[in-house]
Amino acid sequence: MGVDNFTSLFGFNLNSYNLRHPTGGSFIRPNKVNFGVDFLTAIKNRYVLEGEPEEEEEEEIVTIGNKPVETCQLSKLQEVSLRNCAVNGAGVRGGIAAACPNIRSIDLSKNLLSSWDEVVAIADQLRRLEVLNLSENKLTFPSGSPTPSRTFSALKELVLNRTGITWAQVLRCASGWPVLEKLYLESNDIVISERPVDVLQTVKRFTLFCVTKSDLLNFRLEQLILSDIGISSIHFPDAGIGCKTSMFPSLQYLVLNDNQISHNPRSHVRSPSVAFTAPGALAAGDVPGSGAAGAWALLPLVQIIWKACLKRVSFRVSSLAGWQWSVISELDKLPSLHALSCARNPLTERGRDAQTTRQHIIARVGQLRTLNKCAVEPEERRGAELDYRKAFGAEWKAAGGHQDPDRDRPSADFLAAHPRYQLLCRKYGAPEDGELKTQQPFRLKNQLLTLKIKCLNELDQEVVEKPLPESMTIQKVKGFLSRLLKVPVAKLLLSYESPKVSCPAEHAMPGREIELENDQQSLQFYSVENGDCLLVRW
Repeated sequence: MGVDNFTSLFGFNLNSYNLRHPTGGSFIRPNKVNFGVDFLTAIKNRYVLEGEPEEEEEEEIVTIGNKPVETCQLSKLQEVSLRNCAVNGAGVRGGIAAACPNIRSIDLSKNLLSSWDEVVAIADQLRRLEVLNLSENKLTFPSGSPTPSRTFSALKELVLNRTGITWAQVLRCASGWPVLEKLYLESNDIVISERPVDVLQTVKRFTLFCVTKSDLLNFRLEQLILSDIGISSIHFPDAGIGCKTSMFPSLQYLVLNDNQISHNPRSHVRSPSVAFTAPGALAAGDVPGSGAAGAWALLPLVQIIWKACLKRVSFRVSSLAGWQWSVISELDKLPSLHALSCARNPLTERGRDAQTTRQHIIARVGQLRTLNKCAVEPEERRGAELDYRKAFGAEWKAAGGHQDPDRDRPSADFLAAHPRYQLLCRKYGAPEDGELKTQQPFRLKNQLLTLKIKCLNELDQEVVEKPLPESMTIQKVKGFLSRLLKVPVAKLLLSYESPKVSCPAEHAMPGREIELENDQQSLQFYSVENGDCLLVRW
């Protein structure tokens, strides 16, 4: 049936109805429609027992089932949940302020609020309001003057998920949120096309989901969640190796969920690359497809350049589809980053050792205090950094590294791949040649060390030689010597001396003697070689 025929048959113009989708409209009987209730009626329906007087001088104890329940006066309510209660507006003017003026937190999600003006009418009567959730209300926003700042003078957290709000509307209303700290705009298809001027300066947490294209602005954020946006790399070009970026100076907590950061940078060529650019670094037209190059150039502290359309964006690092270690090294440039989350990392899911991955992240990001919601203790950091220094020692040596500071000139490629390596060498000392021994193919003859065993408590006893595997732990060596010498394991103290090379500085003792103090480490860890002498005391 055509529109004209429909109009002539039913007597009204179908074109006067605006639908979000061409086939999204339905006709229903009026008596089947729930037109909702006002705010105060919904409060009473939820929090006042049926038949109870609206005003009580004292609180009443009633029994529901077998449990006593204390009913409260509406005037004492501070946290209110009216989710899915069909609230359609404020109701009688002044009624809310008279009945429940002390409300600080309201959940009004999934109701029948149709305009921002209705929200203002409710909030204007709640001067202590700090938290407001308006998710899943299809709101229309004013195109004229902004909301008076006194209405939301105490508001610190605002949730506008699935409300249909645009970025222009956010900026238009933002002047009415003078102390806002947390703003949630998930699932609104927002395109951030202009910078906030003199608004949103107090925001510390900013969350977006389901955007098609976005620029991330610097709101002095303390928490940043970047989930499922398909980024393949992160780069702060304003900071060189070993330096800190001027961007995100207050960022303390970072999460990157479900991205495409790849171990092989070429494995996700269609994924967006994220480049953070300092003010004035971009000229007009540097961002392809912007349509308003001047506006892009004015972005204050940061821009994200997208190579493909994104499906979802958020501000929370876990479930990465791939991994590129340079991304982790780049995060060390953030001056205040203390907490990083990277749970369900494919590096561990694809057969990689989870503990080794954790150690590498800790070693690459020097200021981390929490990783995957687990505290990074000083002992763990020291162990991670020592292992990292040893693991890449051979690569460092081949790239031009040297124990002599005057000859230590590792290549630019090595420094780019391992920005903190030189700092770790200054902190713990450069790795010795014995620590850089290349692992030989697994053959029994390659794994055995012929060692002399000398008992310092019995100098007249003959020095014996025994073949021992280099992978043998100090604890097992003590067990072997306990059976050989008939001495309890707990009393044995081991060290060794090598006539070949000088020993690492941290283990050095007079006469080139090195203590074997860690029972869990192997002979190879201490660089014990053929011909070395084990010194035994008890």
